[in-house]
Amino acid sequence: MRRARLRSALALDTTSGILLLAFAAVAVIWANTPWREVYHDLLAIEVGPESLHLHMSLGQWAADGLLAVFFFVVGVELKQEFVAGSLRDLRLAGVPIVAAVAGMITPALCYVLVVGLAGETSGLHGWAIPTATDIAFALAVLALFGRGLPVALRTFLLTLAVVDDLLGIIVIATVYTDSIDVVMLLAAIGAVVVFAIVVHLSWSARWLLLPIALVAWGFMHASGVHATVAGVLLGFVVPARAIRGERLSRTELLGEGVRPWSGAVAVPLFAFAAAGVSVVGSSGSMIQPVSIGIVVGLVVGKIVGVLGATALMTRFTPLRLPDAIGLRDLLPVGMLTGIGFTVALLIAELSFDADSPHVSAAKAAILVGSVIAAVIGAVMLRWDARKMRDPDMNRDDVCDHDLDVIGGRTAP
Repeated sequence: MRRARLRSALALDTTSGILLLAFAAVAVIWANTPWREVYHDLLAIEVGPESLHLHMSLGQWAADGLLAVFFFVVGVELKQEFVAGSLRDLRLAGVPIVAAVAGMITPALCYVLVVGLAGETSGLHGWAIPTATDIAFALAVLALFGRGLPVALRTFLLTLAVVDDLLGIIVIATVYTDSIDVVMLLAAIGAVVVFAIVVHLSWSARWLLLPIALVAWGFMHASGVHATVAGVLLGFVVPARAIRGERLSRTELLGEGVRPWSGAVAVPLFAFAAAGVSVVGSSGSMIQPVSIGIVVGLVVGKIVGVLGATALMTRFTPLRLPDAIGLRDLLPVGMLTGIGFTVALLIAELSFDADSPHVSAAKAAILVGSVIAAVIGAVMLRWDARKMRDPDMNRDDVCDHDLDVIGGRTAP
């Protein structure tokens, strides 16, 4: 009983959020103390078998390995929502997808405009840095400060952020990756297909899922495509409707099993590895067109793109917001998409040479822009939660019936 309660507590977004923010804070503080070299040396320790091309630093293991666990949970949650949840209607799923695309284009344009007008042509290669959203951080802030708001808002943000990050990974694979090993990529897809077959078999064969998933992840990593893609694909192939007489769907079963490990272990450790940006002792100025462009892109470009696209889509097309969500609710969501740690830091490292003065400035700007977006988003969430809600928030001429809220359930 105690173990069940502990697993339930660790699976909560609030628990994951507190752990994530705590580990990130420790990393930032440590990386800017006189002992910062110890932090960087720790993450630079290399482990893993060289014969399998998996001899990587602890920092790389955190980004490519631990984050894949989180993306698997994201994949099964989205599969559940698309098949049996609030996003099974294409009119509802289309809005966050379009918002994600616009939420990438607008920050990129803001960055190019700022850097281009300043004549900093050497910095233009980093145009994709402010386009990505850190799913884990954004969901953590929503869980901590969005109590009382519709649960559908979490699904909307999750969908938007996943599409955002997947597009970001595609950008990395096509723009910032020298080459892709097609054979390894096909092998990874083959392993995903095998996983899809096994996950539909009797539940007694579930012990095979982990080794097959590891093989899929290994091949994806060897292909040159970001290994977290394997996590999303594996989550997407899990059946989202109950089969073989089972009470729960396989997405629910696997989600419940993996979520505590993701929220309490994988995501906090990744935050510790990714958030340690050293500003003290860095060479070069932190304030330059590249850093300004990143902050403007994250704080302004994201919210303009998300809100603008959503407003246009819901006004001029059949696409609609999910039940109980209004445009007002998307103000804080738009700000939360400006939290850009994960893929943003990766793109920053890929955009410039290691000795470039833009690297430290870009990473510091990602940190500053993300903190600004998180703080403003948190304030907006509390403001939104305190306001009276209309009976038809999404303006579809049908009274809202989804009464689930973050942190509890409203009275029927």
